[in-house]
Amino acid sequence: MTATSPRFTVTVFCGSASGHDPVYVETAAALGRAIAVRGMDLVFGGGHVGLMGTVADAAMTAGAHVTGVIPRALQAREAVHEHLSELVLVDSMHERKTIMSERADAFLALPGGPGTLEELTEQWTWAQLGIHEKPCGILNVAGYFDPFLEFVAGMSGRGFTHPRYTEMLLVGTTPEESLTQLRDYVPPARVAASPGAEMATLRP
Repeated sequence: MTATSPRFTVTVFCGSASGHDPVYVETAAALGRAIAVRGMDLVFGGGHVGLMGTVADAAMTAGAHVTGVIPRALQAREAVHEHLSELVLVDSMHERKTIMSERADAFLALPGGPGTLEELTEQWTWAQLGIHEKPCGILNVAGYFDPFLEFVAGMSGRGFTHPRYTEMLLVGTTPEESLTQLRDYVPPARVAASPGAEMATLRP
């Protein structure tokens, strides 16, 4: 990336817990460093605990611009990170997700709980609907997302989503692989008015 190239911003969804396996923390730290090394910026949920804090600290230490976005009501619960390039306090979860979406060039999920899954699937759904054409990826640390990916495959196999939409969900196993996938992503040509219209082509 040259000095005149636009900054590429990755919004990372991840847990406010660290998980039981140290590999989750190790990979979150490696992702933060890789974002900085590649000259990218980070947007995340604004907490200093769990994987959120790990990826933010690593990215900051390595020189990335890091923006945290957190509702005021969650400041205490998620232990807001006070030492960021930018901290955006908002009034609701909807506003939080809107800002994280608007500022992103790409979305990447690390291991996390229901909130992480909800944030990822919302952006993936919006990409399917053509609301945006930003890449959505999963960093599948130690097979954490394997059950979810099996479920996604079942959606397609049972006729509830088209394979072209499952293929939009990028899956990497290392930070470098995931960031390369996000940066190189080319949105598929839109061949139907909506996912529902395209699903009609799967019916006998």
